[in-house]
Amino acid sequence: MADDAPTQILVQSNLGETMKVDSRDGDHLGAVHAFMVHKASGRATHAVLSLGGFLGMGKSFYPLPFALLQFDSVRDRYVVTIDRRLLEGGPSWANNAPIFDQAYADRVASYYQVRGENLAAE
Repeated sequence: MADDAPTQILVQSNLGETMKVDSRDGDHLGAVHAFMVHKASGRATHAVLSLGGFLGMGKSFYPLPFALLQFDSVRDRYVVTIDRRLLEGGPSWANNAPIFDQAYADRVASYYQVRGENLAAE
């Protein structure tokens, strides 16, 4: 019999680039491209930020633990609580998204020096 275990713990929920993201200094960075949602709990664990590009070309995508974002309800946007240079040096992709499994989530958490989550325990 085939193993019926899910192949990925997280699924990507695209937003269509409608949620703007600013740096903590007030500079516009980009937009939330998607949220990574835990299949079992329905909880967003990461935001995937879209930075750069022109007319949809040349964009880079940066996964960020959700704890590093704050929502500014007055300006209706997210604010990244880390330095822009740290974000731009972090895990990212341009064309093919990685498999967002426990190892990749641990790599992202380690880079940003935040506590990693046990995604299997959700």
